[in-house]
Amino acid sequence: MKKIIGVCACPAGIAHTYMAAESLERYGRKLGYEVKIETNGAGGVENRLDEDDIKNADFVIIAADTSVETERFIGKPLIETSVSEAVRNAANIFEKIANKDVEIYKGGR
Repeated sequence: MKKIIGVCACPAGIAHTYMAAESLERYGRKLGYEVKIETNGAGGVENRLDEDDIKNADFVIIAADTSVETERFIGKPLIETSVSEAVRNAANIFEKIANKDVEIYKGGR
């Protein structure tokens, strides 16, 4: 089973952060992926990704409208998108994964 991890964050860190995480988790699981999404919300970081999560991940999704810590994902296939895109169009994100239309993250952005 493919493992997808991700981070969702928005400036307010209230509803949209969690809506994006739920959308990605629900859609990914529907397709048979194992999914774990870290949220960076008003209450701080929840469901934090650990070293094993990152090491074992096949793909990383960053759905954020604010800066998030990305250096930990160097060497992983990574998709960056907005929170609203994750809420409204999770299918498009997972289509890129299915088509392997994902670049390896090299850091330094």
